[in-house]
Amino acid sequence: MAGESNASNMVVGLDIGTSKVVAIVGQPTDDGGLEIAGIGSHPSHGMKKGVVINIESTVHSIQRAVEEAELMAGCDIHSVYVGIAGSHISSMNSDGVVAIREREVAPSDIERVIDSARARAISEGQRVLHVLPQEYAIDTQEGIREPLGMSGVRLEARVHLVTAALNAVQNIEKCVRRCGLEVDDIILEQLASSYAVLTEDERELGVCMVDIGGGTTDIAVFTEGAIRHTAVVPIAGDQVTNDIAMALRTPTQYAEDIKVKYACALTQLASSDELIKVPSVGDRPARDLSRQTLAEVVEPRYEELFTLVREELRRSGYEDLVAAGIVLTGGTSRMEGVAELAEEIFHMPVRIACPQNVRGLADVVRNPIYSTGVGLLLYGMRNSRYSRATAQPRRDEHGRRHSSDRSGSDRLSSTMTRIKGWLKGNF
Repeated sequence: MAGESNASNMVVGLDIGTSKVVAIVGQPTDDGGLEIAGIGSHPSHGMKKGVVINIESTVHSIQRAVEEAELMAGCDIHSVYVGIAGSHISSMNSDGVVAIREREVAPSDIERVIDSARARAISEGQRVLHVLPQEYAIDTQEGIREPLGMSGVRLEARVHLVTAALNAVQNIEKCVRRCGLEVDDIILEQLASSYAVLTEDERELGVCMVDIGGGTTDIAVFTEGAIRHTAVVPIAGDQVTNDIAMALRTPTQYAEDIKVKYACALTQLASSDELIKVPSVGDRPARDLSRQTLAEVVEPRYEELFTLVREELRRSGYEDLVAAGIVLTGGTSRMEGVAELAEEIFHMPVRIACPQNVRGLADVVRNPIYSTGVGLLLYGMRNSRYSRATAQPRRDEHGRRHSSDRSGSDRLSSTMTRIKGWLKGNF
């Protein structure tokens, strides 16, 4: 059945953000691209600055987003690639050295050298998320990207190590499992976003990607094709909304609407004669304010954010090596004037990026808010070390399984069906 063979290679990305949860279902195309089959989104209330603060609430948001994606894609989702962010994440560059066993680099030598590079002392309560190879050296030859099959005696590797707080990882896993789903892998959000929005040329030339979400701003620096530095700044869209609510004395949900519809990050771009209605607290009447007044509230916060990012880039030592400049993505980068303000602060070229090279629901997904979700899919496709499917086609239209019904017996019966099918096919 055509539907079944298609669904067998589906991959699911789950971006559990501070402001929303997004589930995206996609499958690889023959030419190495990505076709998106379904997408689901639901507001998130159980997260703060990228970390779970309420399990019930987060589980509810994940279920809603996943159900929506399942309906659109017409498949059942079983496992997901999940993103993680937050100030608890730390990263460092590390080296490893091993002797080459057969005088020619084999896959086992590469595995051993990466293991020796990850053997750095990781503090208690941290878990290694990624060991990302930057470059290798064989004997005295440096700057090797693909050492497989090369001759030599001594193999060195430089890697970028990313660790996260164990409890933060466990809480995310717990939320996903409570929805009856398995976790394929947990991925650093800015690493995922970089898969979706950066071009090969930018990675080679040197680029700083800044993903501005609701709760955190995630930074990733690439030079010479490899990731060199990652960091998280705990200021993002929620602070902007909060500033508007405080300064204009309006409830938070209205402040969010005003931000999305009318806010501008650069005061000189906002006109003083364009008025907006601002709802008041309690039963007081709404007031009229100019867009310029609103921009005067928003601009200092964005300025503070970009200044913190610039300081982080300076501290990393890569400020002079990012020739391709800054790439902004994430929902909070969509505001008018953001790119112009960023160029003033960074003195570098700045572009706002959406997910590239996707087919299927391309028009829907071509939006900075989906960068992490699409990136998780791309990461999952490139690194799927498993052969099982993460999404299976629906058997019938009526017996739709809700997330809450995904019990062990349900899984057992599907395993039994698979075993029966295998026996039939083989005997």
